[in-house]
Amino acid sequence: MKNLGQMMKQAQKMQQAMAEMQERLAAAEVTGSAGGGMVSVTLNGKGEMRRVKIDPALVDPKEAEVLEDLIVAAHNDAKAKIEAHVAEEMKKLTGGLDLPPGLTLPF
Repeated sequence: MKNLGQMMKQAQKMQQAMAEMQERLAAAEVTGSAGGGMVSVTLNGKGEMRRVKIDPALVDPKEAEVLEDLIVAAHNDAKAKIEAHVAEEMKKLTGGLDLPPGLTLPF
């Protein structure tokens, strides 16, 4: 029974640590860029877009498709960075234990 009590305490600590990590991640922001920094997209830790910055030199109606492509590329760059940040935070939380493919936390 002693082990069960210890397991419950560990589970509670893990749950608290997970909640704290989720708060930190929600506050984190990562910026991705494309076109040599002419387009940048900032996402929060939940992957929600916060800002888009576009160099005025790119605003040409004849080049709309290029601008659209750069926005997508900048978003994808930011998304990859935030996913790497989340994975690093999870690694800290799980003590370096890698999660099985397809299993992500927080659930």
